[in-house]
Amino acid sequence: MDKVFKINPKDNVVVALEDVKQGETFTVDGAQVTAKQDITRGHKMAIRPIADGECVVKYGNPIGTANGRIEAGDWVHIQNVKTRLGDLLEYTYEPGFHDLPKVEQKTFQGYVRKDGKVGIRNEVWIIPTVGCVNAIAKAIEDASQKFLTPEIDGIFSYSHPYGCSQMGEDHINTQKALCGLIHHPNAGAVLVVALGCENNTMEQMKERLGEYDPDRVKFIVCQEHEDEIADGVELVGELCKYAAQFKRETCPASMLTVGLKCGGSDGLSGITANPLVGAFSDLLVARGGTTILTEVPEMFGAETILMNRCKDKETFQKTVDLINNFKQYFMDHHQEIDSNPSPGNKAGGITTLEDKSLGCIQKGGSATVNDVLTYGQPVKEKGLNLLQAPGNDLVASLALAVSGAHMVLFTTGRGTPFGCPVPTVKISSNTPLSVRKADWIDFNAGCLVEGTPMEELSEKFFDYLMEVASGKHTKSENFDKRDLAIFKDGVTL
Repeated sequence: MDKVFKINPKDNVVVALEDVKQGETFTVDGAQVTAKQDITRGHKMAIRPIADGECVVKYGNPIGTANGRIEAGDWVHIQNVKTRLGDLLEYTYEPGFHDLPKVEQKTFQGYVRKDGKVGIRNEVWIIPTVGCVNAIAKAIEDASQKFLTPEIDGIFSYSHPYGCSQMGEDHINTQKALCGLIHHPNAGAVLVVALGCENNTMEQMKERLGEYDPDRVKFIVCQEHEDEIADGVELVGELCKYAAQFKRETCPASMLTVGLKCGGSDGLSGITANPLVGAFSDLLVARGGTTILTEVPEMFGAETILMNRCKDKETFQKTVDLINNFKQYFMDHHQEIDSNPSPGNKAGGITTLEDKSLGCIQKGGSATVNDVLTYGQPVKEKGLNLLQAPGNDLVASLALAVSGAHMVLFTTGRGTPFGCPVPTVKISSNTPLSVRKADWIDFNAGCLVEGTPMEELSEKFFDYLMEVASGKHTKSENFDKRDLAIFKDGVTL
């Protein structure tokens, strides 16, 4: 394979697919370029002179401006590039979307719920309304394992530090997150555990929850029971009998909702893993399914591409509000809008937030943006959706699950073992990572730069995900990594 890669004809940089040594010479667009420094895999090299203040172009779009003159062959990174991001912007709707070609439907083996929704797991969840009862929920989980049957995929409790001493929208966010999990179709049944004196009262939770099946969802307030663990275990036994009635049956891929997330990115993420997830998103949307793209701060600098793919002006305006409201959130807390990328991202070759964003949004493929969701809002529209949530891996992944994602596709160039309450599929951007951390990585996209065509790999990836939807465990499920991180933005009393 070639050692350097030019992503877009407009680019004035290439990306090193392997470590490049000083003095190595490459032919790019018919011209010879010699590396003036050692350049690590994933990092960029200029292919022509770039004047001070001129745009550095990657993915066909500016990722920043040159901070001083850059010569052909120079390593291009944080030492000579600065961001172009600034304050809130005004945008103009210039629609440029298209319909995806129809493709043959595929199926998976899922659980059809009584309300018509479909789950890809049949688990019993124990969800605390407040952090004070995390240990009680865990004790109930441990004592309830005796109720496991082949029809139930697991009994799991989730812990979080919230549910009390919160105010306003911050308090409501916690309720929305917990209610989204309670309603999630991957849970065949749910026990909700409260303390009794928290400000997130059981009455408030039930009001926020809305309509529910009393056979599927049960509640316990610990302060009202002499032995809350024994009584909780008894309730889980009833819930397991309810959940055990569900059996896997054939379902069309159009019933799936899949969350799209990247974390610990490197310079290859926007060339391999993110485009692969984007190809999957297009294939699922073309089959009538649903995908959700989040990490709003990692849309900054690439937002107009998404805005112009909005189905109508109303959706465009919701996207404008999504971007500017999140920028305002940064500004309200006196933080720089371009605080990202992280140290790990920079080490992997990502220079500016625009660089990261232009790679990040590729997970959304080329589909039309059909809706924009606020945090905790359930997905309603088929097709590609945008969701309000930060870039933080744990918080964003939970937000996707709360909005209804059956699984989360998580691309990474650095590696991570974490998982959220739904199956979390790790896709590596490079082959060495998939080999080195084989117990973390589920699927390798690095072979895209080693000769495997995208069409071939995307079909293989789609089929693999149908296996996951049908019960195949992800690596994070084998780790029993099920982190629950709620988006907090407010005062704690």
